[in-house]
Amino acid sequence: MLELAEQVLKLTKSKSKLVHKPSPADDSKQRRPDITLAKKYRNKWEPKVPLAEGLKRTIVSFKTKV
Repeated sequence: MLELAEQVLKLTKSKSKLVHKPSPADDSKQRRPDITLAKKYRNKWEPKVPLAEGLKRTIVSFKTKV
């Protein structure tokens, strides 16, 4: 999550600072995204856009909606 947040700040040229807070007691300690169902039900779907490019596209999309 830290890497993702840092990339968003960099790509948006934000001057925001990241704030680290303790995790809630019921928070998962480790996340393991699983795209098995997407592959199965979406005709063997695979991600085709790298994270940085996807973030850039998402940021542009949000900027045009404001």
